[in-house]
This record gives sequence, C-alpha cells and structure tokens, in this order.
Amino acid sequence: MHDFIMNVIRQALAEQRLVGVEVMINHHGKTVFHSASGFADRENQRQMERHTLFRLASVSKPIVTTAAMVLVKKGVLDLDTSVSHYLPVFSPRLAEGRAASPTLRQLMSHTSGLGYRFLEESADGPYARAGVSDGMDSSALTLVENMQRIASVPLLFPPGTAWCYSLGIDVLGAVIEQVQGQRLDNAVKTLVTDPLGMHATGFFASPEQQVAVAYVNDQPQPHPLEEGEYVAPFENTVGVCYSPARVFNPQAYPSGGAGMVGTVSDFMRLLETLRIGGGEILSEQWVAEMGRDQIAPLEIPNAPGVGFGLGFSVLRDPHSALSPESPGTWRWGGAYGHAWFVDRAQELSVVAFSNTLYEGMSGQFVNDLRDAVYRGIEGMK
Repeated sequence: MHDFIMNVIRQALAEQRLVGVEVMINHHGKTVFHSASGFADRENQRQMERHTLFRLASVSKPIVTTAAMVLVKKGVLDLDTSVSHYLPVFSPRLAEGRAASPTLRQLMSHTSGLGYRFLEESADGPYARAGVSDGMDSSALTLVENMQRIASVPLLFPPGTAWCYSLGIDVLGAVIEQVQGQRLDNAVKTLVTDPLGMHATGFFASPEQQVAVAYVNDQPQPHPLEEGEYVAPFENTVGVCYSPARVFNPQAYPSGGAGMVGTVSDFMRLLETLRIGGGEILSEQWVAEMGRDQIAPLEIPNAPGVGFGLGFSVLRDPHSALSPESPGTWRWGGAYGHAWFVDRAQELSVVAFSNTLYEGMSGQFVNDLRDAVYRGIEGMK
C-alpha cells in the first residue's frame, strides 16, 4: 500500500496541485500508513510534519455533530424536536411568510431549508444582505447574533423536502451551547475532544502555535490565501470569504460548521471511535443513526449514488458514484483542503489534510488517493 499512496502524493506535489499534505490510514484498527510531505509553509521552507495543526473548515462538522449525538444519547436532545424548542431566538419562515420548524435531524442532514452565503450567486444575495457569516470570515458577530440573521432570511424550501449544504451545523452549535450551558468551544471539549484525548483539537490556536499556511490552487503554483480573499468552490457562486487569521482570534464566535483547528491523528481518533461503535462517548445505536442515509429518496445535486447521514455523506451506490468504496461508506471534507472517509465494511479509515484549496478537498488528488488505498488493500489480500 505504501508505494501506491506515496506515488499519488509525489505526483500531486510535483504537479504543484498541493503544497503539503499529511495522510493517515487505519485498517483493521491499526495504522498502516502515516506520512507528511511537502511544505506546511513554503515561503519559509517549513516542512510538513506529522501532527501539524490545520484549520479544519467543514471537518468541524462531524466533530460538532458527534457532540450533539452525545447529548441525544444522554436524553438532553431529541433529533425530531424543532430547533426553536431549544433555541427560541431561531424562528425562520418560508418565502410566503409562514413559520417553519426545522428539526435537529434536518439541521444535521442539511434538509432544513437553510443554505450558505458562499453558495449564493451574487454578492447581493439574501444571506449577504442580512450580514450572515459563514463562519470562516473575520466577523465581530456573536453566535446568537448570527443565528438571528440566519433566521431572518426565508428558508430555501420547506424543511425535509430537499437537500442543500448549509449553516445547519452552526445553528446546531448554538443549540449545544444553550442546552449544555457552556460556550461551544468548551462544550465540544467536555463532550468529545477531552474524553477522546483529542488534545490538539479546538476552536482557536494561540499565536505561538504554528498552523499550516493555507494556499489556493493557481498557476504556475498555488498562492498563499490572503486575508479576506474570496475563493469559489463551485461555478456561479460568490465563494467563501476567508480569514486565515480567524483561528488566532478567541473573540470570534465558535463556528460549529467551519471553525475548528486540529491534527490528522486527533481526527483519526474520532473516526476510529465512531467506526468501532462509539467507544466511551456513544453507542452503536447512535453511530448507526449517524451513518444511516437520512435523506432518501432526495438527491444531492451532482453527487450520483450518494446520500447523507448526520454530519457526513453516506455512499448509497458505488456503481453510480464510480467508487471502489463499500456501500454505506462515510465521507466528507473541508474547504481548506481536506478529505476523509470511513469504510466500516472494510474496517478502513482514511484522513488526508492538505493546506491547498480546493485540490485537497475535491480535486484529482482525492479520487487518486481513494483508488490507491483500495488497490493497496487488494494487494494485501
């Protein structure tokens, strides 16, 4: 397996699609590959090393969703209770003005009717006009203020009738704060990261900590991501407004959907805990619920054969998805250049954090790595 994976990494670095990347693979509960390659900081020639700190972007989502599921297991939260029951400040309406009550399940599966500001087609979209933060910009808002702004925009559709990637996990973070009686960063520490020993993972880094420099794919090579730079992951969208400095600002509100910082090995610890059935923090019942396709028969646009669970996508049909992964495989990524998946049938967990957007999240590297992993597994049989 080692040679297959290293060839993919070397090619991505040689073709300057990635600046640096750390990859970790666990199979049958053992680490079978862990390597860091390229630069964490190209301009200062700082090599990528194992246990490098990365801005996590949407890798935050399964962490925060797991925190919510711990509260579900404890009976503090109920998946099918409306958000407004826990968070009265959040009372969205439909376009015609009728009140709507998305549930926690709909928040976590992105069927709540919410969207993202970065997915709007123009800089004058409804979320932009309301001053909504996507959780990755430099914002002086509080979490509650952002919730109020999100709720002031009409829902894109009645809850449960369609799928749209959304700020739902930011809203979920506000719910966790409310019921846990702690700020979200402290609540996630209490519920997930401390019990699992994920001590390098949190919502903020201190100024002396070295976080991997973020880069944007460009020609002839990726350029460093600038403060306030907009980069669109999809055509015909305004794109994400990035603040790489946000991670060093403890005054910024903790964004459940995009705001964390952490390491590959910490995140692998979470994935492996879930893969084996929840360990000390959850039970198989609730892990199975996270990994169940919650949205069928709804479709995710431009993702044939893929459904969605609670916090991550779920592979419905490998043939339609053109994937060697097993049915039921969990997968998602992060906008700073990250990808991960868990194939429970193969007892396989893979984490790849790069510092290059968007190649490391949705570029050729992601599929090349996936295919190399399965070639390696076949070779081990």
